[in-house]
Amino acid sequence: MISSQLRNLYIDFFIQKPKSHKLIPPSSLIPKDDPTTLFTGSGMQQLVPFLKGTAHPMGKRLVDCQPCFRAEDITEIGDDRHTTFFEMLGNWSLGDYFKKEQLYWFYDFLTDKVGLDPNKLYVTVFEGNKDVPGDKESIKIWQQLFKTQILAKRGIDGFNKNIKIYSYDATKNWWSRSGAPDNMPAGEIGGPDSEVFYDFGENLKSHENSRFKDKPCHVNCDCGRFLEIGNSVFMEYEKQADGSFKPLPAKNVDFGGGLERIAAAKKGNPDIFKTDLFWPIIEVIDSITGKRYVDPNKESMRVIADHLKAAVFMILQDVEPSNKAQGYILRRLLRRAAIKARHLTGLMTPIKDFQLVAHKVIDIYEKPYFSQKEKAIKQVDQILEIEMSKFAKTLDKGLKEIQKTSLEKIDAKFAFDLFQTYGFPFEITNELLVKKGKILSRLEFQAEFDKHQQLSRTTSKGMFKGGLADHSQKITQYHTATHLLHAALRKVLGNQVQQVGSNITGERLRFDFTHSDKLTDEQITEIEKIVGKQIENNLKISFQNMPLSEAQKKGALAFFGQKYPETVKVYTIGDKDGMFSVEVCAGPHVDFTGVLGNFKIIKQEAIGAGKRRIYAVLN
Repeated sequence: MISSQLRNLYIDFFIQKPKSHKLIPPSSLIPKDDPTTLFTGSGMQQLVPFLKGTAHPMGKRLVDCQPCFRAEDITEIGDDRHTTFFEMLGNWSLGDYFKKEQLYWFYDFLTDKVGLDPNKLYVTVFEGNKDVPGDKESIKIWQQLFKTQILAKRGIDGFNKNIKIYSYDATKNWWSRSGAPDNMPAGEIGGPDSEVFYDFGENLKSHENSRFKDKPCHVNCDCGRFLEIGNSVFMEYEKQADGSFKPLPAKNVDFGGGLERIAAAKKGNPDIFKTDLFWPIIEVIDSITGKRYVDPNKESMRVIADHLKAAVFMILQDVEPSNKAQGYILRRLLRRAAIKARHLTGLMTPIKDFQLVAHKVIDIYEKPYFSQKEKAIKQVDQILEIEMSKFAKTLDKGLKEIQKTSLEKIDAKFAFDLFQTYGFPFEITNELLVKKGKILSRLEFQAEFDKHQQLSRTTSKGMFKGGLADHSQKITQYHTATHLLHAALRKVLGNQVQQVGSNITGERLRFDFTHSDKLTDEQITEIEKIVGKQIENNLKISFQNMPLSEAQKKGALAFFGQKYPETVKVYTIGDKDGMFSVEVCAGPHVDFTGVLGNFKIIKQEAIGAGKRRIYAVLN
């Protein structure tokens, strides 16, 4: 079974009666109106308003396959299971079915549809704590499915192959946006989750040779024997001001399963890079470097394959390398891939070879995501040509730094500075020094690296992790203001203007749109006047659920490049006698524009070919 079949099998399984889910399109990899994260890191990010009670236009049962990227995993890449880019299979119940249906269905999907051996499946459940009882309902369901009454408490104490169900504490089997129950603020929703793991066998060498070899192997450890392939989250509690947890009147199911991981389980090989979503890419890397996919080459080849795949998806969502936000991550991915390629061959890899790897990525994902293949290839080739050429010059500068620095001054800090400034990995610096008779300690280098990582986590907390925008009054006001700004831009600059992104915080809005030229002072003043007039008129804001085709006939604007479900929510600012703005949007919005206050554009800048960015505030 190839991965494209697995992807379709999952969606069809949930669409068919009696499950009768509605397929929703994946959201953009670059989230809209979510200042807490740079990328979409899970399928549920677009559904948070609906998980909190807002009615979804497509109903209460939803299914999708969502491309995801997690920047925090970049340094983890190199083993056989971590990737920065992945596809998440998801299904949701918004106050409809609950634990029994979800667990039975997923088990049926894995064993009957995918054909996984039930003897290789193990599950974990929430054991409970002082505030929330253990998930006895899920335990009972799994006991029925596995035809066993045995439950191992505190699974972290070890593994017994005859026991199928293991309980863990809230650090392993509880989900909320804030983490464990103690970290949840009042009003936050969350609940226990139940994870399914696939066992690749006790003879798996990755456990014997890993840093976990002296620790007890258990289902939810990281030794490499067990692979989590699906997680059913049951959102059934709301935290109260006194610290207690109140059951929600409408309970939700939020399921996420890794397509690549289920494919690896189906193949019976824990190496995700051996699946058809990666192996064709590895084969291209093999051919251009002349290196085989064996140790010690595997780590570098995995990094190249993963990073270039993620880079292709970013580029084709109009991200360009830069020193800020998503552009910084893209630049980091490309340069790290270039360094790893040089580490394999000892030479700077020609740009055309990176382009060949990227073309293979486009081949693999052409049908589900890149229908305009030739256009995609041209766009990716252009970015790679510019960025890799630029990095080649930077790399030369790094080499000169090593050559001109005396050996006694080259220590772990020097190696880290070289890594930080020029992208040199420690291994290459050390390799060059060995030829001069000097070897640096990796432990000292790691100490410098860890120090920087901790500082980075502190200063960028909330920016590079997955998360969701709040629906505070200020955020809601700024979100509404982006609709006014979008309409005003089209009135002043022309109807060719399209929104290509936005970012909202409690202090300002940022709006990205298609336009080639810098706005003149007169144009900015005119835009501010138009928006201000609509605020002064105190226009009513309303919404309707309608078929996408009807919304398009009505002239509703949509987010450029975004895919939408068959039924959408359309927000209108104004009434039938004077509609100022009509957009496809999930919200949130204020009821009347008069509460927005004064609108002021404070900055504009270019963000790429044919694209501009505006910053504005409400006072």
